[in-house]
Amino acid sequence: MLAVNGLGKSFGGVTAVRNVSFQLGKGDILGVIGPNGSGKTTLINLITGFIEKDAGQVIFKGRDITKWPAHLIVDAGIARTFQIMRPFPTLPAYKNLIPALFSARSRREGRGKFGDRDMVAIDLLEDVGFERSAHVPYKPAGALPLGYLKRLELARCLALSPEVIICDEVFSGLSMAEIHSMIPLIERLQMRGITFIMIEHRLKELFRVANKLMVLNFGAKIGEGPPLEVMKDENVRQAYFGREA
Repeated sequence: MLAVNGLGKSFGGVTAVRNVSFQLGKGDILGVIGPNGSGKTTLINLITGFIEKDAGQVIFKGRDITKWPAHLIVDAGIARTFQIMRPFPTLPAYKNLIPALFSARSRREGRGKFGDRDMVAIDLLEDVGFERSAHVPYKPAGALPLGYLKRLELARCLALSPEVIICDEVFSGLSMAEIHSMIPLIERLQMRGITFIMIEHRLKELFRVANKLMVLNFGAKIGEGPPLEVMKDENVRQAYFGREA
């Protein structure tokens, strides 16, 4: 499904990502962890075309998308959430999904035909945990608490009918109840064949859904494999938890 080969990026004299490679199949969930500043978000930006690559290659479903701009990568089927959420604050929550439902990919996939995009948007929000009966989908997005904004980000991805979703700390800032309600949603999407890359600091919750784990430190990959096995590696534990771990 997705192959990342030798990605690299430097900003001036600082190397943010150094020779990172991995492969994912359909329905895989890859957790990406590492200390702050280890290159996790830069890696996402490289894969999704938000910044230019210095080195490496990205292959998606057999196509070389290394030099594609972000909008073509989204159109191919790779969507992402953002750590800093920027909805259209004055629009109702469901209206924030309408631009995605008008995208070329969404139209090809048959979402929102015949003028029913508003209903499709509300259905998507209900799928991710918005209570239709409480009129939450109709509230201005700028008035929503953090938990709903995180779900709105995910719904905007789903409106694009993606095959890969890259989540940048989707659990961050959520209560345990909110996380526990979101985990079954991710599991359902995985069962539909959607592949996930999840950057997270909430390890216990991440390990409930991820079947693969990759650890970055100073921009380089220092561990990869089944989550519990990777976390037993002494280099990984020192990098992530410190020498006392």
